[in-house]
Amino acid sequence: MSDVAAIDGLVKKYGSLKNEIAKVIIGQEAVVDQVILSIFSGGHALLVGVPGLAKTLMVNTISQALGLDFKRIQFTPDLMPSDILGSEILDESRHFKFLPGPVFANIILADEINRTPPKTQAALLEAMQEKAVTVAGKSYPLSRPYFVLATQNPIEQEGTYPLPEAQLDRFMFAINLTYPSHQEEVSIVKATTTDSTNTVNPLFTAAEISGYQQLIRRVPVADNVIEYAVKLVGKTRPASSGAPQLVKDYLDWGAGPRASQNLILAAKTHAALKGKYSPDIEDVQAVSEGILRHRLIKNYKAEAEGLTIEKIIQELH
Repeated sequence: MSDVAAIDGLVKKYGSLKNEIAKVIIGQEAVVDQVILSIFSGGHALLVGVPGLAKTLMVNTISQALGLDFKRIQFTPDLMPSDILGSEILDESRHFKFLPGPVFANIILADEINRTPPKTQAALLEAMQEKAVTVAGKSYPLSRPYFVLATQNPIEQEGTYPLPEAQLDRFMFAINLTYPSHQEEVSIVKATTTDSTNTVNPLFTAAEISGYQQLIRRVPVADNVIEYAVKLVGKTRPASSGAPQLVKDYLDWGAGPRASQNLILAAKTHAALKGKYSPDIEDVQAVSEGILRHRLIKNYKAEAEGLTIEKIIQELH
């Protein structure tokens, strides 16, 4: 099958996928879109939102509709690396046997990742980067496709270990969850306070998703679009000669080269899911907030003036 026909097929399946997810998840369309964008781009995502916004239900529903296996890890201050990676035990015949931890699944929901100490955070981040786990000197490959969705609670900062900038950079997208609208909340309450449940049908297989991830990488990109993405990321660096005054005044830190790579990959996916065979500048702009949001660090002046990261990104377009 040609790549053009494969993209046409993906667009059809994407429409069915959205309908399948909507059976269970009411509203949150932008969030669902960005999670799906991350998966088909082969990147990980960080969900930032208050508790009780159905993050676990959403990820579980998406993984069911994608035909992928899903595990949830609740991060706590006493969680050890071996609790997520797995450990070696002595079996009956006195031989060491590896017992895989919950990290061995296609989709991992790392719930409240900032509740656990850096040692355990680093163990998960190694798995994200290497797509493999090392225990007692032996390497074990993880299932493909492999996708980590981590959640952070923005309010309760007590007893948390914030993710360092270098680790935040491993996440392709940072996705903000907001409260549902009044009408959406009415629909949620109606749907969740009866004994009826909707069944989500799997529409893909793990092999198909891996195939689509490779298809996305083959999507051609015009040089001017790559130039635009690299220039956009360059503008976020306060020390750069191309940085506008807004950035020099309000940002302490800008995005690195991984942001440029992710902008182009996500723009390719965004274009493909919309039925386009090559991304344009609008596709880069459409994914820029999710990709740059967690990579830019505001200074105290921006905080004092109530200037949001999203506003700064919009100004840079």
